[in-house]
Amino acid sequence: MKKSGKRTAAVALATVLAMGMLTGCGEKKLDSSAVAATVNGQEIQLGLVSLLARQQQAQTEAMYQSFMGGQVGSIWDDEAEEGKTYGEQAVEGAAEQIELMYLLKEKAPEYQVEVTEEDQEAIAQAAADFMKANSEEVIEELAVTEEQVKTYLELRTYQDRMYKAIIAEADTNVDEKEAQQSAFTYVLVSTGEDMEEEEQDKKKEQAQEILDKVKADPSADMDEIAKEIDETYSDTTGTFSTNPAEEGEDEDVTASTYPEEVLTALRTLEDGQVYEELVETDNGFYVLRMDQVFDEDATESKKESIIAERKTELYEETTEKWMDEAEIKTEKKVLETLKITDSHKFTIQMPTTEEPEAEVTEAPEVTEEPEAEVTEAPEVTEEPEAEVTEAPEVTEEPEAEVTEEPEAETAE
Repeated sequence: MKKSGKRTAAVALATVLAMGMLTGCGEKKLDSSAVAATVNGQEIQLGLVSLLARQQQAQTEAMYQSFMGGQVGSIWDDEAEEGKTYGEQAVEGAAEQIELMYLLKEKAPEYQVEVTEEDQEAIAQAAADFMKANSEEVIEELAVTEEQVKTYLELRTYQDRMYKAIIAEADTNVDEKEAQQSAFTYVLVSTGEDMEEEEQDKKKEQAQEILDKVKADPSADMDEIAKEIDETYSDTTGTFSTNPAEEGEDEDVTASTYPEEVLTALRTLEDGQVYEELVETDNGFYVLRMDQVFDEDATESKKESIIAERKTELYEETTEKWMDEAEIKTEKKVLETLKITDSHKFTIQMPTTEEPEAEVTEAPEVTEEPEAEVTEAPEVTEEPEAEVTEAPEVTEEPEAEVTEEPEAETAE
């Protein structure tokens, strides 16, 4: 149990451990103990918001560096909406996330979720390690105390466990009809609005020639047949929801990538059948062959996707309801003292010292956190993405090996 607690603390702290400043300096020293918000009477200190905001700032910039070959232009100083920069949005987003963490802790008893004494010991050790790993200058810039780091790790632990507890109540029974996927192969001979009529007629003749050859031998390699007509042509495989959406429901995302005329034609076919005619759409002529009306692998994958979507929706609906019902007061003037700008940067570096007792050998895979991650975010694999800002899109985070350093879905 103790090892488990250490691992929880280690994973959560992995995203903030050894944070260091790159450039610039704060315009003004922050008051770490200033009350940035209250949630149902519980005060939230600015130091907590600062820690999360700087973590997400560093994560976002690391992602931009990886995508831009090490070059990061303007991010935070750009205007996100009238009168507000992306940096200001990021601070507000961090405050909202901390507010939600306090609500998750408050609701924990209803889900039989707790942070044990062993967890608290591991959290305390991880917080102490964090303070040692950073210079006094960085700690001052972060405006965070050791006690606040401990609180942050405790909140992240509750967040992780509450996320899992909430989504455990999602409906995982998926009707076969809802999930069934069909697999098909097609050749598209593309046309365009600006194409001359004579050229379009030629394209149609080529598509018809391909169709005739495929109809003569439905099991033939459609790619080879297409290339016999024109080397630039090729076949493509795809899947779609076998059964159309019920009235009032949105078409499945995978199905909506294909023109309605194509889906209508495909849904008339059996395994191995070729559609008798060319299907003409705005973007060209389709030659269609149904490979499998019931694609087992694609159907199973669709089931998993439906379940994951239900879990995400349940978590979001539940937490949004709690946020709406809670008495939350944000101290805007206090939050405005925390600034994220392009001239004041932070980075996250993994420490070089080794802690023999911490048994963290691999980091959990994280997609979107309520929020974002840079090295190894908390152990949540289905956590909705972090709403750091609406601006910089962060879909994955730089990897960092955490092998022996103590640390504690959101993000998952």
